[in-house]
Amino acid sequence: MGQKVNPVSYRIGIVKTWDSLWYSEKDYVNYLIEDFKIRNYIMKNYSKAFIAKIEISRFPQLVNVTINSSKPGIIIGKKGSEIENISKILEKLTNGKKVSVSVREIKNPELDASVTGQDIARQIERRISYKKAIKQAIRNAMKSGGKGIKIRISGRLNGAEIARTEEFKEGRLPLSTVSADIDYKISESYTEMGVIGIKVWIYKEALDARRK
Repeated sequence: MGQKVNPVSYRIGIVKTWDSLWYSEKDYVNYLIEDFKIRNYIMKNYSKAFIAKIEISRFPQLVNVTINSSKPGIIIGKKGSEIENISKILEKLTNGKKVSVSVREIKNPELDASVTGQDIARQIERRISYKKAIKQAIRNAMKSGGKGIKIRISGRLNGAEIARTEEFKEGRLPLSTVSADIDYKISESYTEMGVIGIKVWIYKEALDARRK
């Protein structure tokens, strides 16, 4: 049986929730395009802040944007000046709607699949050995209380002529258990030899353990 289901979407409504919290029948397409523009702008201009996800909730004439980042200082700026600039630009992207931007710091970035993947990608771009970067990420995740982690990397590794795929794993990773809190993200590293894809799975804890 092929494991082709996204581990995050598979758990929505159980241990995960939607990144966009709104509903509309008439303006669905417009709101969807606006969400895409908001996320695209923030990720493109503040990639150094190691953004894990961007949550968007909508109210009449108000859009709330919450940025989850491991380096919130880059987004906030001096005395919150950068937040104001982001709000003004996002208001233009949402056709004049009022946009409220807030930043939430990630307490354990080692257990976030997006941050881990971005960190590995940046190290590879700085020509650090991919094996060294991945082993360090696995070690940090397990030290921070992770139950298991798997990293799959594909592309022209170390500048090889032929692309290949390598996988590194430690601990448990129950992908079929819906109550298991598994974070998953795909990241990309842009090198001179081409694009290298990085998939990260991190098993945090089961839903039963949280309730206890």
